[in-house]
Amino acid sequence: MRRVLQETGAARGIVVEYLPGAGGALALPRLVTGLRGHDDTLMVSGLTQLASALVNGSPLTLNDTTPVARLKGEAHVLAVAAASPLRGLDDFARALRADPLGLRVAGGSPGSTDQILLALIGRRLGLESTQLAFLPFSGGGPAAAAVLEGRAAAGISDWSEFAPHVAAGRMRALGISGEQRLDGVDVPTLREGGIDVVLYNWHGVFAPPGLESAQQARLGALVAAMARSPAWAREVAERRWRPLYLAGPEFTAFLAAERRSMATILAELGLRPTASTN
Repeated sequence: MRRVLQETGAARGIVVEYLPGAGGALALPRLVTGLRGHDDTLMVSGLTQLASALVNGSPLTLNDTTPVARLKGEAHVLAVAAASPLRGLDDFARALRADPLGLRVAGGSPGSTDQILLALIGRRLGLESTQLAFLPFSGGGPAAAAVLEGRAAAGISDWSEFAPHVAAGRMRALGISGEQRLDGVDVPTLREGGIDVVLYNWHGVFAPPGLESAQQARLGALVAAMARSPAWAREVAERRWRPLYLAGPEFTAFLAAERRSMATILAELGLRPTASTN
């Protein structure tokens, strides 16, 4: 995003501050309490932080920010080791139905979008979330290692995390969680394989609270112009993201619906999300 804003001349002198870890639990308080009323700061966040706030019962959520726009989503991939007997989605579905607790699937931390996708797949196959064996790791790298070392039968992660292993022939991608196949990638969608699930690890832009309407309008116009630019289109294509631009009341309504949906799924997983709608 910084590169595109600079390339298009929409913003200059951009400073990026990384506050990784804890599902965004460090970044959110800084934006909400430390930068209230500042119209020169934007935070990139999305589904991972929304789910993390629910899992941890955080007193602060994305609802405490000023939502600007949803920008893009990255599809997840379900993959196995190259030597796995699971050759396709049909094989995976049969194996999961036959022995859900015996088929261990590696992914990110508890409550991650990886675990959420497995829960959605299980639901479509008639399985309860508590019947599924999800192995949580700190990220896509350790999850891939678990698959390659035989500690997990399959793994779920963002496409970008597993893509190098797939390209090198170490892993075989069974299905993509997007609405359509990725350009240049010969991997079917889950829907093509008979599992009617679509999930994107979406990201959007959020500003601090306490902004006046004119400030909100200025930031919204800046992000909208970036999202319409050829430079952003190239960035999305190169990274195999899905453009998911959504702004204004529609984005606010999407966030509310997504929060309710994720709260239900996380409750089914026994991760005790907060009952608050904030």
